[in-house]
Amino acid sequence: MPAARLDGQVVLVTGASTGIGRSLAAALAARGAAVAGLARGAERLDAAMSEIRDATGARTLALAADVSAPSAVDAAVARVVGELGPVDLLVNNAGLIDAAEVPVWAADRDQWWAVVESHIRGPQLLICAVVPAMVERGRGRVIDLASGMGTRAIPEYSAYSVGKAGQIRLTEALAASLTGTGVYAFNIAPGLVRTEMTGAMPKWRDHTEWTAPEHVVDLVCAAAEGRLDGWSGRFLRAGVDFAGALPELPVDSAARQLRLRPWGPDDPVA
Repeated sequence: MPAARLDGQVVLVTGASTGIGRSLAAALAARGAAVAGLARGAERLDAAMSEIRDATGARTLALAADVSAPSAVDAAVARVVGELGPVDLLVNNAGLIDAAEVPVWAADRDQWWAVVESHIRGPQLLICAVVPAMVERGRGRVIDLASGMGTRAIPEYSAYSVGKAGQIRLTEALAASLTGTGVYAFNIAPGLVRTEMTGAMPKWRDHTEWTAPEHVVDLVCAAAEGRLDGWSGRFLRAGVDFAGALPELPVDSAARQLRLRPWGPDDPVA
């Protein structure tokens, strides 16, 4: 089946200079979207967005900014709106990883917090800057790049695990607040894609079963096209979940959301 076109859509992808973010920016541009890429490093970002523009003919915009800095985020979004138009799709992909595989008490305290902040404060600031206009227009989608490491405790990557758990819950809260507005929000986990970041993690040194980047692209594009709106506020995993195989709506109202599992049928907090 040929890829659906996204002509006329304006997309903002954070962490767009490398890895998954760059792949998503390129794929969305190839489908006709105007793509703004945001990242901290201006030189690498400029090169990436120029290459995407030359390869696809799409309108692109490079925005050097730190997602955890409110004024920088607001200024970046204002540039997107002014130069490309209102944002139709926000992809929160930027985020840091623990500097060392150590337990919580042995981690550098400032670096630990910077990791958590990048996965929670960053998306929250982008949401605040972008979503009100989506609600006003009655359409739009937010995709937060989640992780299975946010659904369980990972002791050697505690900051990333905590940050991603908070991000997943943030998306759930956002989606619930957006009910009836025509705006939708999704947690999409890319699985384990071989990137500069994952390749540098000792945990995955001997790993061989990587998720194909195309699976991430396909799931994100399906959400952008509106084919996954029934899964707003829920966790989807590239390489396991495929748009054509998912039911229109999940049967269980709590399916694919963070919940406490009861210890038994009489558990009072179930």
